Amino acid sequence: MKVGISLTSNYPDVKDPRQGARSMIERAAAARRAALDSLFVGDQHVSPTPYYQNTPILGRLLAEWGEAPAGCLFLLPLWHPVLVAEQVGTLAAVAHGPFIMQCGLGWGDDRFAAMGANMKTRPSAFEEALDIIRRLLAGETVISSGRFRIAAASLALRPAEPVAVHIGASAPPAIDRAARLADGWIASPGLTSEEARAQADMYRERCAAYGKEPDAVVLRRDIYVGESPAEARAVLREALARSYRGMPAEALIAGSVDEVAEQFRSFEKIGYTDILVRHLTNDQPKVLGSLERLAAVRAALA
Repeated sequence: MKVGISLTSNYPDVKDPRQGARSMIERAAAARRAALDSLFVGDQHVSPTPYYQNTPILGRLLAEWGEAPAGCLFLLPLWHPVLVAEQVGTLAAVAHGPFIMQCGLGWGDDRFAAMGANMKTRPSAFEEALDIIRRLLAGETVISSGRFRIAAASLALRPAEPVAVHIGASAPPAIDRAARLADGWIASPGLTSEEARAQADMYRERCAAYGKEPDAVVLRRDIYVGESPAEARAVLREALARSYRGMPAEALIAGSVDEVAEQFRSFEKIGYTDILVRHLTNDQPKVLGSLERLAAVRAALA
């Protein structure tokens, strides 16, 4: 099983806007020292708290990263596909290793309204945007008169190697869409173990129906690797006390190196190929310590 990281981009308590950016840079460097298998950042718009936008921050983080895969999430209905293709072309050129484009539908009426997008048409906009992006990255000249009106667009700066597409999905129609359109699927971080099993089974069944073998079956998990079981439980209690992201306690992982490795193995047994972690705490020394211990978790899994 591979272990990667999806870095926290939201820093609600920062006083100096440079502080959150520096924290992300330090965490990316720590993830490289831990020999993690991948590095990602998310996508969010019109955030009520400081959120570091995906393409500029990833460009900076790649300076701390190595040759392992890296990428970022694009909530495609909120982006113009030509702009996404251009951003991917540039980031893939900056990256030393493979680039992975994560995709999602996005959510929130207020966010869609602020970005001038239509919540009701997001599934069709998603599919149209993804098709245009792939065609541009392949070197085609694209003309479109659909939701995105494009007159003879082409991309001169294209990735040196194919860009894998992973789609985040939870509802059955969205999981089917991921099986049909993507190279990999990303399961939601708030799933219980039984939900994670059922959705992985559904994804593989839909892939088989389309005659495909998925490259990656990815589970997002919010975690903390403690110095001891007791220290990890204290971090977990603190997270639960503030209703951490509205997730059930069962969906959160906190423990010693051995305990976290055992929980990761349980997901490998039900068909997940990758775990993408985010940390339960924003306390920088604790996050850096957890990342250092995550290297031992990864070694145990290997």
